[in-house]
Amino acid sequence: MPSTATDLMFRPVDELAALVRAGEISARELVQASLDRIEEVEPKVNAFVDVFADDALAEADGVQSGDERPLAGVPVAIKNNVPVNGKRLTFGSPFLEDFRPPIDASLVTRLRRAGAIIVGTTTLSEWGIQPVTETRRFGPTRNPWALDRTPGGSSGGPAAAVAAGMVPLAHGNDGGGSTRIPAACCGVVGLKPQRGRISMAPAIGEQFLAVEGVLTRTVRDTAALLDLLAGPELGDSSWAPPPPEPFAEAAGREPAGLRIGLALEPPIESATLDPACEAVTREVAALLEELGHHVEEVTPPVQGPEIFDTFIDVFGPMNCGQMAFAATVNGREPGEDDMERLSLWLWERCRALDAVAMQSALVRIQQLSRMLVAWASPYEAVLTPALAQPPVTIGTLDPDRPDAEATLREAADFVPYTPPLNMTGQPAIALPLGQRDDGLPLGVQLVGRPAQEGPLLALAAQVEAARPWADRRPGL
Repeated sequence: MPSTATDLMFRPVDELAALVRAGEISARELVQASLDRIEEVEPKVNAFVDVFADDALAEADGVQSGDERPLAGVPVAIKNNVPVNGKRLTFGSPFLEDFRPPIDASLVTRLRRAGAIIVGTTTLSEWGIQPVTETRRFGPTRNPWALDRTPGGSSGGPAAAVAAGMVPLAHGNDGGGSTRIPAACCGVVGLKPQRGRISMAPAIGEQFLAVEGVLTRTVRDTAALLDLLAGPELGDSSWAPPPPEPFAEAAGREPAGLRIGLALEPPIESATLDPACEAVTREVAALLEELGHHVEEVTPPVQGPEIFDTFIDVFGPMNCGQMAFAATVNGREPGEDDMERLSLWLWERCRALDAVAMQSALVRIQQLSRMLVAWASPYEAVLTPALAQPPVTIGTLDPDRPDAEATLREAADFVPYTPPLNMTGQPAIALPLGQRDDGLPLGVQLVGRPAQEGPLLALAAQVEAARPWADRRPGL
């Protein structure tokens, strides 16, 4: 083998596939390297729901040298809220028990067709609600950089798995920041693509807030994966317009002279920006100026406390649809023993929400979205902190606390910068551009224009080249 198991899992995805293609390493050896690393650090991190060691090795044996597929033999993890044929689908909750779907999600199918080997499924907050990943069913997932801290959520397991070098990339999805938040917490790259860019077929139809994506170590890997996953499936009701060129090609073009807005003030009035998060964002703004861009500080349209209820009246039914599916599978509605208090509070709130109220909330969200897009339109990109606070300690946002609504409001104050982009639908990316003195990652968010992932990735790649981060590793 050309390097140790740990070294392999930190290498770029295209390099790993090239090693298999050239016969320098077998797909079995590459998958075994992932499994060895999982065995080594999983007891500390707790990022996986299930590991498919035997199936993954058997599948790897079918990948031969000379395989031209772009992910030939590359190990991948799937967040445990999309179906993998025959494997447990839990959404992080005991209510779905050990349901095993008879289908693959379309993104799983596309990964398999590209040659990827699925080595397991990863943890998430229950039903994907929280920006932390600590569930009654599976316990807390821990940040590889500081085991007493959250890896973020809801895609905390995927981000932790990539950061810890258990897999070189992992699937995640994002309905309010669930890819970007854990990317910022764990020091990896997390892109929220344009709404409708990656199909949610066959189980889910059109989604206003949520999008599929990946967590990787580099912008280049993220762009390449977006090329593989983007595009509609037969029967989709809507989809994003196709890009003028492949995302990987766009990411290779160095931008010049962009007008960039620097938005530091949290977009909800109850949130407070931590000085460390502000400092790293200002450092990146200065870096962008050095790269030849024009950065000007701007103030976003700040929203009062009423926006929480409006957002939850749209976000809640998205999550409660998963709970309703579990209720159908079980033949009964959930009770106190089936879900965390936060989940049950959201379920009961959604059950009390009538169709007129939900439609009114959706109209209000769309009105706010148009205002936000218009506000950002003078700029090719907007720079914000990824989080208002550094990754919080485990237990800070306990989903079983008695006052569930207060927990969710505190969560919103932790991550106020990400949900607005789910409302507008436009692309946004979290980049790991800072670290505290204790090594804890600090991230920033770059926001692109609607359906313009290519230019956004190009800017992110330029920043990455100026301040590389991929060689940083947690001290596990």
